[in-house]
Amino acid sequence: MIGFYNVSVILTYLGVVSAVWGMTAAFHGNFKVAMFCLMLSGLTDMYDGTIAKRVKRSDDAKKFGIEIDSLCDLVCFGAFPVVIGFSLGMDHWYARIAYMLYILGAVIRLAYFNVTEEQRQASTAARRKHYQGLPVTSVALILPIVYQIRRFYPEQFPYIYVLTIFIIALLFVIDFKVFKPGKKCMLGFVVIGAVVAIKMFCL
Repeated sequence: MIGFYNVSVILTYLGVVSAVWGMTAAFHGNFKVAMFCLMLSGLTDMYDGTIAKRVKRSDDAKKFGIEIDSLCDLVCFGAFPVVIGFSLGMDHWYARIAYMLYILGAVIRLAYFNVTEEQRQASTAARRKHYQGLPVTSVALILPIVYQIRRFYPEQFPYIYVLTIFIIALLFVIDFKVFKPGKKCMLGFVVIGAVVAIKMFCL
């Protein structure tokens, strides 16, 4: 069987499986499950890199891990949010433009990160302190938080969602520095995600 299989890569695979499950939930109008799957994909992506550093891998396995991570990110945090928007009933011409810009922004963002990260690792072993532009994976927390607005403005929410998608698309490619979170900050994101999930299903 082709490919490379270790704990970190399998975790990445689980993230894309969660995204596909979430897409089917969105198609059936179960947006709470869809948002939960989006957060779950974000959780797997948050820790697959950390685990990868602790796993002994060949050079080919490392390169494969980088490629598969970006490809899965495009599905989980690029295509998945667009499917949610379409399933919300936003199929107007301006929504389609927002979706196209969003996917294009995600593709550019991921490719640019891969190139600059490869150059950075070739010149230094120091830990990256900042990202350039908004990381694609950030939508795993941003969109579920924005989803909470639906409870108060159910009719207007689809428009709010598309506007959010459009703004995020711009932030993907605008050159500004975003602080890379450390372990404590990542744990804080997990706690916030847990609170958001509880509010979605229990309130």
